[in-house]
Amino acid sequence: MAIYDSAADKTPFGAARVGEENLFTLRLPKTGGFSSPRLILCLSDQWTQSLTVPMAFEGAEPSCNRYTARYTFEEPGLFFYSFEAEQDGKPFPIRRGPDTRSSDGDPFGELWQLTVYDTPFGAAPPIAGGLYYQIFPDRFYRSGAPKEGVPADRTFHGEWGGLPDYEPNAQGKITNSDYYGGDLRGITEKLGYLESLGVTCLYLNPIFEAHSNHRYNTADYKKVDPLLGTEEDFTELCREAHRRGIRVVLDGVFSHTGSDSVYFNREGRYPGPGACDSVESPYFPWYDFFRYPDSYSCWWNFDTLPNVKETEPSFLEFICGENGVLRFWMDRGADGFRLDVADELPDEFLDALARCVKSRGSDKLLIGEVWEDASNKVAYGARRRYLLGGQLDAVMNYPFRDAVLGFVRDGDGDGLYRTVLSILEHYPPGAVSCLMNSLSTHDVERAVTALAAEPLNGRDRAFQASHHFLPLDIYRRGRELLKLAYGLLYFLPGVPCLYYGDEAGLSGYRDPFNRCPYPWGHEDAELLEFFRALGNIRAQNPVLKDGSFTAVQVSSRVFSFVRQGGGKALFIAVNRGAEPEALLLPGPVEKVWLGSLSGEGKLPSSGIFAASLQMDAAQ
Repeated sequence: MAIYDSAADKTPFGAARVGEENLFTLRLPKTGGFSSPRLILCLSDQWTQSLTVPMAFEGAEPSCNRYTARYTFEEPGLFFYSFEAEQDGKPFPIRRGPDTRSSDGDPFGELWQLTVYDTPFGAAPPIAGGLYYQIFPDRFYRSGAPKEGVPADRTFHGEWGGLPDYEPNAQGKITNSDYYGGDLRGITEKLGYLESLGVTCLYLNPIFEAHSNHRYNTADYKKVDPLLGTEEDFTELCREAHRRGIRVVLDGVFSHTGSDSVYFNREGRYPGPGACDSVESPYFPWYDFFRYPDSYSCWWNFDTLPNVKETEPSFLEFICGENGVLRFWMDRGADGFRLDVADELPDEFLDALARCVKSRGSDKLLIGEVWEDASNKVAYGARRRYLLGGQLDAVMNYPFRDAVLGFVRDGDGDGLYRTVLSILEHYPPGAVSCLMNSLSTHDVERAVTALAAEPLNGRDRAFQASHHFLPLDIYRRGRELLKLAYGLLYFLPGVPCLYYGDEAGLSGYRDPFNRCPYPWGHEDAELLEFFRALGNIRAQNPVLKDGSFTAVQVSSRVFSFVRQGGGKALFIAVNRGAEPEALLLPGPVEKVWLGSLSGEGKLPSSGIFAASLQMDAAQ
């Protein structure tokens, strides 16, 4: 039947730049009465407006004829395409199957996606090839430095360790008002440790003043939370991090504020006038009141998180203006922002954010929290254009998390391969090179728990607390699986993001159990050395910056691939099985970076292997 594989028969593979010619190659059997092939292009969400491009005969192969079509896109957008031919005078549809290859004759088959992007801001930020490290500031390290102006309504854990408060208070509410006292100076003191892991970019959960330990309920955008330190502490952190080649990215929470804030002031903590104090407040236009002052639009119906109207001119100026929040923190050393709930931020606001951040240099980073494929995301009835140019550099790559854990835990090698190929096909290369690839975050189970512990299945906090600390045998199994999962993540396209404490053996289900203090002095030394080895390999192999990805073996037990570019090739293989597995080596090994093979060329059970290949033979 007809043959088309977008991974091999489209040049360039995947997303294309505006003004770049795309070459499509289709093969039709010499028998079967096929003729007149054509390319069918559809603009996203305009399915009735298709463009037909005739395909020209290019040559004959033993069993098929080869046809090509060329097309250049002049505007960015999300396009979909398929093919059609005549078979004995009747239309014969050629559409996409379950992966990148064609599935013939199915008029209801899927279409291939083609992302066409612009590059108004130039090259991708220099995080490419590096390593993110995510820190929940209250739980990383406390310096012991005295603090001023800490509100009296906060409670503190006397010891560094143990479980955070997780039960409701006497009023039946979860307040997230317990603190361990981690601070900015503490992070600065541990920069040498982070450097030893190969970290090149810190991603800090919110640091602005807020009245919860997670600080996603912003109280003052231009003030460091007093428990974390001062503005000078932040400037010093950035200065020392930059001296070590480490960038600092802040969490930008711009879809809502706290009700207990300078801007809303429902709780009356601030002098005012906040929006809840008076309709004459300068902040009143930021919020959408249904019945003033006690009924208003909230983030996911949490009345402590009133939504803001991001495109309200005064709010837009406050965040993105010449004297706005973004420039305020970049002038003090911030290298960019991770945008909380980016799919809830309107395009006009994202455009303004991007212009503002990039006004300080194309090297400034803008990452969006998007849980799905960001190239074709529909949010609140609108197709988003995060990666088409002029908005985000990249996103948090949750699809990789699900796929890596699915392979290591359940053996779904095909799912991992399809996910990787789908992201590479849909995302612009610049976005791929700085994707934030995480296995654990503050919003999901820690990876060792997700891999080895009993599935959560909606169980309550009491269950999570009683099952937080893993039995030793389960932890040891989880540790081996964790090595395999992070081994894959460190070598797949994009940039791995290590969530503080994963490298030390922290476990935990959902919030707040995935936000426990880093176990200083009680780290899993073996695991820590493994992560240092991974960081060292990344630092010494620039092919991981933007090298191509080619799968070698994909099964329920083995997943192996080659990253190649710049005259170098790195081969990675993971065996999640209980028995040694023979590896298909794509070329002679030049240097072994990690793991080992038996004399029969087998990879041990629960093993990972990383090696440089001899390029002359590998090609």
